[in-house]
Amino acid sequence: MLLLAVDTATPAVTVALHDGVSVLAAESQVDARRHGELLLPAVDRVLAEAGLALGAVTDLVVGVGPGPYTGLRVGLVTAAAFGSTLGVPVRGLCTLDGLAYAAGLDEPFVVATDARRKEVYWARYADSRTRLTEPAVDRPADIAAELAGLPVVGAGGALYPEAFPDARPPGHQSAAALASLAAERLAAGDTDGFLPPLPLYLRRPDAQVPNNYKVVTPQ
Repeated sequence: MLLLAVDTATPAVTVALHDGVSVLAAESQVDARRHGELLLPAVDRVLAEAGLALGAVTDLVVGVGPGPYTGLRVGLVTAAAFGSTLGVPVRGLCTLDGLAYAAGLDEPFVVATDARRKEVYWARYADSRTRLTEPAVDRPADIAAELAGLPVVGAGGALYPEAFPDARPPGHQSAAALASLAAERLAAGDTDGFLPPLPLYLRRPDAQVPNNYKVVTPQ
């Protein structure tokens, strides 16, 4: 196995290679505005560090979100293009699951990432491998009482300490964790633990077509 994992659902542009036993190389850069610019060079550097070519990749895993519209699409389209070119399977994983796995907690907790508009994407976990709820998007104040007493992993905890006083690392997604989780599930034959490589938006994109725009017809 040579598994390439990418995720651009959060401000982190993150890439990793996993051989089924361990992470061979990984890179993450946090820049919410440059996903398209940063992803492919990061893939090149990770492959170069491992001394491997893209053609050696046998499996692809991509974070499907939830995440903002534009950034999320970069990773998904790139993974789809690689999968088509190489003729290898492309599997999706919830981005929040990658953060949960990286946290390594064996107690109930929450993962919350920045959804902008003063909201967070979030889900509850029994432990680092077991998600209890479907991902949702809400204002922190609206869910603070429901999640009281639970540690909160991810950037959402740090952004809204008044709602999430027990913020825990990591703050950003890591493709290394996503790749390790994927490799673990594949080794166990748990193909049901993957999602289609399609975007999980949870809400409409920020950019909207104006309601009352003027249609110009050719003369």
